[in-house]
Amino acid sequence: MRFSRRQLLQSTSCGFGSLALQALCRQQVLANQPALISDTASAAPPATKSQASQGSHPSATAKRVIFLCMSGGPAQLDTFDYKPQTGNKPHPGSVVNFAQHGESGMWVSDLLPETAKHVDKLCMLHGMHADTGIHAQSFLQLHTGERLRVRPSLGSWISYGLGSENENLPGFISLNTSKTSVYSSAFLPSIHNGTPIGVNGEDMSAATLANIASDHLPLAAKRQQLDFVQQLNRGHRTQRPIDDNLESVIQSMELGFRMQTSAPGLLDLSDETQATLDRYRVGQQAKSVGTCKDSDFGRQCLLARRFAEAGVRFIELNHGSWDQHKNHRRDLAANCAATDAPIAALLDDLQQRGLLEETLVIWGGEFGRPGLTPENKKNETGHNPAGFTFWFAGGGMKSGYVHGKTNTTGNKAVEGRVHFRDLHATILHAMGLPANELSYWYQGRDHRLTGPQGGKVAHELFA
Repeated sequence: MRFSRRQLLQSTSCGFGSLALQALCRQQVLANQPALISDTASAAPPATKSQASQGSHPSATAKRVIFLCMSGGPAQLDTFDYKPQTGNKPHPGSVVNFAQHGESGMWVSDLLPETAKHVDKLCMLHGMHADTGIHAQSFLQLHTGERLRVRPSLGSWISYGLGSENENLPGFISLNTSKTSVYSSAFLPSIHNGTPIGVNGEDMSAATLANIASDHLPLAAKRQQLDFVQQLNRGHRTQRPIDDNLESVIQSMELGFRMQTSAPGLLDLSDETQATLDRYRVGQQAKSVGTCKDSDFGRQCLLARRFAEAGVRFIELNHGSWDQHKNHRRDLAANCAATDAPIAALLDDLQQRGLLEETLVIWGGEFGRPGLTPENKKNETGHNPAGFTFWFAGGGMKSGYVHGKTNTTGNKAVEGRVHFRDLHATILHAMGLPANELSYWYQGRDHRLTGPQGGKVAHELFA
């Protein structure tokens, strides 16, 4: 059965879904209808940037973000938050020792020997605090500013505010993802949604971008097919001018087409030297130990460097779980071993390639963990949102600098306190975006990442 151009255009007002339109279009292409294609096709419009901004602001100290998300709550007292009153050991009976490193003399535990070599690049935040010790709620708040409702992710807000550096790639990519709600663009246009590559615990060597590869038609014919569908979509949009989702669909389909030629090559590590693969420990993570899941974190870090070079605006890497309740020291050591060398390799490469200065690297999780006590014979730890550690590197932040501190037990932030709202405000500021003014009108009011209270930019962190 064949359809005329007029019939197809009329179908847009009769509730035909986009899948039906694509199926009809494919029928026409396969039936060799050049006259129909040439009559309806038009040049694809360039990808549009956000209405909020047109590229990086002159005041920006960073062009992109790499977020090293350690989900589950890393134990700050066994990694970066040294408490000398415990006799060079953060917890009584711990096998972890601390030492000072670099010109800054920053304290780092012996579980992270490779990261310790880069302390003079780090801006350490010991005064982090959050509102809840419940994983799901705090993880959501870390990413979106909200604890209970699905709201746009940090990466989505940055993509919305700045657009993409590379029109052939998404502005926001999430690797080894867990809960999709934390990478959602929510009410922002769907073009700013996090593009997932890999699922938590999946073999990252097999992870790919879904639904961008096909050989059902030659590339030129697929371009004609898309031009025809987009002509129909734009006609449909003129009848619904206030429906932002239609514009997002149009942009997403264009991006999907362009990604067919640019994205697969970035995921292919065959052009990397064996020495590079070894530095990143690609494929070398040991089997899962306790709560520590395989994630091939080295592959994630190397992909992050490649995506940063290609102009992806926000890249999130995920490693988990750091939720060590039992066998705390064993599982913590496994997590540190899996992430330490890859992170060091990433920092090395970013600096050597001239990217670190304009790339804001962030390390942290949804909260921290309380200290172990001599009475704790089971080697168990809980959750601690009252005081924990993050660090920054690059992106215009001070290097070899320690900000804030926890109390003598390491369980509560008492100086230089930084809430997630403040963290978000500081990141937006680094990207040249107005921390408490970047907003989107939804359901009768303006919404923003920093919420009704707003966030405080930690200006003292900037170089």
